[in-house]
Amino acid sequence: MATSKPIAQLRCTWAANELNIPYHDEEWGVPVHDEKKWFEFLILEGAQAGLSWDTILKKRARYREVFDGFDPAKVARYDKKKVRDLLRDAGIIRNRLKVDAAITNARAFLEVQKEFGTFDVYVWRFVGGQPKQNAWKSHSGLPAKTAESDALSKDLQKRGFRFVGSTICYALMQATGMVNDHLVSCFRYRELSK
Repeated sequence: MATSKPIAQLRCTWAANELNIPYHDEEWGVPVHDEKKWFEFLILEGAQAGLSWDTILKKRARYREVFDGFDPAKVARYDKKKVRDLLRDAGIIRNRLKVDAAITNARAFLEVQKEFGTFDVYVWRFVGGQPKQNAWKSHSGLPAKTAESDALSKDLQKRGFRFVGSTICYALMQATGMVNDHLVSCFRYRELSK
């Protein structure tokens, strides 16, 4: 008796290659509560502005190396020499504004931690403390931003964060599970809506 191949999982349509399928299946939309993970997503979403997420996934391991494992306390202390080194590193996005923003955001991140205890406590307030469950049938209906991402963006900017426009904030909210934007047909939708 021949063994049959397992039926391929139904996924969100954007998950289609060896880079983004594991990201989709294991990370995207999973609620984040770890401070370093929050800082990592904040930096990577800002770095992604104007680029594809696949580009960031390709460079993610190098980002972890050169940004000290996304330790905001270490990144906040980066000096001009470190910035020059980063801007010479082909393993990351070599954009001065984005590198400078990562350092500025590290300092602002630490201030949020001082005020709220954790960045996690601060950020989850924008969705009432739990993931917002959407029910999209196709990606064409997904918004680029929402009232919640507008509010988060405005508050982050007020606190000195950069590269945190509403569209970037909504991508951050999707990636970190603040909203479940997996399609209802995707196997991850059911897993993450429990």
